[in-house]
Amino acid sequence: MILNIPLAWLQLAKQKVRFFVALAGIAFVAVLMFMQIGFQDALYASATQVHKNLKGELFLISAQYKSLTSNQSFSRSRLYQTLGFSDIESVEPLYVQFAKLKNPISGRKYPIYVLGFDPVKPIFKSPELQEDFKLLQIPDQVFFDRASRPEFGPIAEYYQENKPMSLEIFSYLGLVGYKIKICGLFSLGPSFGVDGNLIVSSSTFMRIFQERDANKIDIGLIHLKPGTNPKQVLANLSAKLPKDIVVMTRQEFINFEKDYWTLRTPIGFVFNLMVFMGFVVGVIVVYQILYSNISTHFVEFATLKAMGFRNKYLLVLVFQQALILAILGYIPGFAISLGLYDLAKSATKLPITMDIEKALIVLTSAILMCLTSGFFSTNKLRKVDPADIF
Repeated sequence: MILNIPLAWLQLAKQKVRFFVALAGIAFVAVLMFMQIGFQDALYASATQVHKNLKGELFLISAQYKSLTSNQSFSRSRLYQTLGFSDIESVEPLYVQFAKLKNPISGRKYPIYVLGFDPVKPIFKSPELQEDFKLLQIPDQVFFDRASRPEFGPIAEYYQENKPMSLEIFSYLGLVGYKIKICGLFSLGPSFGVDGNLIVSSSTFMRIFQERDANKIDIGLIHLKPGTNPKQVLANLSAKLPKDIVVMTRQEFINFEKDYWTLRTPIGFVFNLMVFMGFVVGVIVVYQILYSNISTHFVEFATLKAMGFRNKYLLVLVFQQALILAILGYIPGFAISLGLYDLAKSATKLPITMDIEKALIVLTSAILMCLTSGFFSTNKLRKVDPADIF
């Protein structure tokens, strides 16, 4: 087996131009897969940012809940009903809704996601919000997401430089704007459904959305007493609470949101399809490379067979070539993807990051892709008869 490796390498490297073109093709496929997986992962990560940053062990939502960006409110009294259970320590309501924020420079309005809560104690894990959340108790003061897309203007920059700035926000049904003042910054980031975020007090939230019923909330945060088993409390609440609401753990809440984007939206289907198509394209590209290499060295393979080498030897030789192409093509593909990830993250503000999981997934896919191509490209090799050549 060891003696085969130099031969596999020498056959590939004999024609240097073809060899580098082959590596470029595999690197391109690797980059394609990295970008597709990166954007798919960014879709799920950005869609669940709020879920991950909320405090609480259990979460109460409407039975009609689809996703965070779709309004499915339920009665606030349902949340306070949970206080009747002995394992519940405290609860907090959360209001969420889209509004339109006016760019202070251009005057154009852009959709922004507004999260409202009662600022008696912090409900977000962000250290910035934990320290300064009481500033929200002052009417009309809000926290602005510094990671929002640039359409909203230089709001974060103006705030950091203490420049005077007048901001106006509009509810989707309102024609008259509401004046707000930035009192702090936080980092949450946009998603595929949200361009930016504001955090406000519940009283400011109701001033912005005057058509909104204050008794209707969107998410209920449930805090359990120390030492309580969340699964047991969840089962107890699910059995005794009315069926128009659903109780979930944090992970179930996150998975529910991911399932929505994966199974119930076109974009989730498109990403899954594109990852599959990237793999298929890679198989075709590598197949053409290996088949061409076999055709070029067909006489050499026939000679080896005439010398007594069996099909197994020749097939292992081709699979080794496939493995060499996969690994050497993956390396520049990985390096290029690192730069493209940084570029895409800067342009979209989405959490597109490289991690060991993505690196291993693409490497495994590249190896599997090349080995699959090697299997199909050896059909001609299996049938080679030295008598036909000589």
